[in-house]
Amino acid sequence: MTSTQEIGKKSIEFHKKLRGTILLGRKMHKLSTKEIQLIYTPGVAAVSKEVYDHPEKKFTLTSKRNNVAIVTDGTRILGLGNIGPYAAMPVMEGKAILYKQYAGITAFPICLGTTDKDKIIDAIVAIEPSFGAINLEDIESPKVLDISKELGKKIPIPVFHDDRHGTSVVALAALLNASRVVKKSLATSKIIIAGAGSAGIGIAELLRFAGCKNMIVTDSSGAIYKGRRENMTRYKKEIAASTNQKRTRGSLEEVMVDADVFIGVSGIRNLATGEIISKMASNSIVFALTNPEPEINPVIAKKAGAKIVATGSYQFHNRVNNALVFPYLMRAILDHQISKIDVKILYAAAVAVANTIPRDKLHVNNIIPDVGNNRLQHNITHALKKFYKK
Repeated sequence: MTSTQEIGKKSIEFHKKLRGTILLGRKMHKLSTKEIQLIYTPGVAAVSKEVYDHPEKKFTLTSKRNNVAIVTDGTRILGLGNIGPYAAMPVMEGKAILYKQYAGITAFPICLGTTDKDKIIDAIVAIEPSFGAINLEDIESPKVLDISKELGKKIPIPVFHDDRHGTSVVALAALLNASRVVKKSLATSKIIIAGAGSAGIGIAELLRFAGCKNMIVTDSSGAIYKGRRENMTRYKKEIAASTNQKRTRGSLEEVMVDADVFIGVSGIRNLATGEIISKMASNSIVFALTNPEPEINPVIAKKAGAKIVATGSYQFHNRVNNALVFPYLMRAILDHQISKIDVKILYAAAVAVANTIPRDKLHVNNIIPDVGNNRLQHNITHALKKFYKK
């Protein structure tokens, strides 16, 4: 297997050769003089007047509906942390390519030169006219949660927060299928979520909606429970109110005893050890989703007794990665003119992703479809049809 370091070296050479990985194109191959008259002066004036007189036509006479802004301030890039907007650009370019490749969406990397919450909100509000949706990406938590909530009040287009929405959808989809394989119920399974940032909070919210009743979310201070005072935010307080009903206290290692499911979104490589995994219940499920290096190596987790292991990396089996969600989900959101993304939409998408794999094809190394599965778009679009904006 090629190591992460080797892949990294090849990636640097690849980006150097291309000088960036995206290019804005046009829908016409070669413009004639008559076509120039239509797309520019004098003909385009009539189009502008039509949009001015009938604002709703901005979605049919311009590319707005198919444009997505991928907005970041570079404060939480993958497992690299706060590396700034310039270093964030390659990640955003890669995401833009996936949007185009799998959903035909034109996505623009918007790497902002500010980390100020209010300035980020103002910038997004200002550029909204050009876009059909906003994709918040790799912005530190809890700031990004505030940004998402505030934007929902200020702009009329959907705000998709991939670290929260995309991760929760793919995690639930994988968990639905993994639970079927090991024949365990979501309602009774003991689930530990390591990480209380955007991803951890999003997963906890969606799993609760899906019927998971025995969840404990942990952070650097241990288990989160109602009444805890140390290292709490208002979002952690909300999670404390809806999870860990027994108010269990302790470290990650302590709460992992007899757990059925571990979901790692901590951003910390090698957070979990084989010894910790060995204390889980039989037929345990381990999702170590931190990138580029997971909370535990799948080989170690398997040796420690885990029945099903998944990571967010494309180096291993069971690739529980946002990439198989965000292009297709965004396509459905844009096509169905959905202006607000809520837990019902995310749940419907997760079930659609899970059901993309036929039940008789499920096994320990096949709990989630591949990003290129040609049934994903159809299934997600069909699932979200009931949310179509009339």
